[in-house]
Amino acid sequence: MNVEDLRWFVVLAETEHLTEAAAALGTSQPNLTRSLQRVERAFGVPLFERERRGVRLNPYGRLVLEAARAGTAAVDTARRRIDALLDPESGTVRLAFLHSVATSLMPDLLKAFRAEAPQVEFELRQEPAHDIVQDLESGEAEIAIIAPRPDPSRFDWQLLERQRLFLHVPPGHALATRRRVELEAARDEAFVGLQPGFGFRRVTDRLCREAGFSPQLAFEATDLATIDSLVGAGLGVAILPAGAVRGNDSGAVPVPLAGVRAQREIGMSWRSSTPLTPAAERFRAFVRSRPVTTS
Repeated sequence: MNVEDLRWFVVLAETEHLTEAAAALGTSQPNLTRSLQRVERAFGVPLFERERRGVRLNPYGRLVLEAARAGTAAVDTARRRIDALLDPESGTVRLAFLHSVATSLMPDLLKAFRAEAPQVEFELRQEPAHDIVQDLESGEAEIAIIAPRPDPSRFDWQLLERQRLFLHVPPGHALATRRRVELEAARDEAFVGLQPGFGFRRVTDRLCREAGFSPQLAFEATDLATIDSLVGAGLGVAILPAGAVRGNDSGAVPVPLAGVRAQREIGMSWRSSTPLTPAAERFRAFVRSRPVTTS
């Protein structure tokens, strides 16, 4: 039994006549009979009483008719919704992005794209990098704005932005007046950082290792704005990317980090093995047409 068998069953139940139902469906009476037999086998009971002038639903058939009408209507609704999602003019893009780009890169991208495609909708997921990768794998997200780059054997990547990294220090700190600073100068400082698992935490841990020390964490937060505020309150120092705390008036002083590795790359990623829906493909093409920026 399939959905079309249920549709034919509904027509037969409403006409209560095999010949008339077959004509309405544009099929032969033997085809309709075989379809009815599949439905009856699926439920394990006869659904009609056969009479000289046609057929009549029995109590089992009335139960199945109610379910068949509801089931076929639900399938039709799902098909209409899928068609809408697949429409490049008005579909939905399932997009995951990092907390740290929520106030900088993401608003700029969405505003620019909606000017070109105002009917396209977004299903947004704001989360850490490890959750974004899981959502890409499961299909919960089609496209991600993420850093660092996920496994290149499974995910494609388009570089979007290079962000300079700064050492944020409390106001009045000895390093606050530097034009730039080597990270090694902060080896004895208390640090405020992201919790383990966040993509940017891996970046900061790597930088500290390369500078020859392991940071002593005074507090671990879940977003960069909180880290900046805690630095401004004197809890410690922190490594933060340019623009990640736009509009945050914490009082923390950002000092550029020296060294060519003192930057973070933000990119767009998607699963290599899975075609994108038309709306997502349109968004990807739009983003890929934009130049890489440096902040």
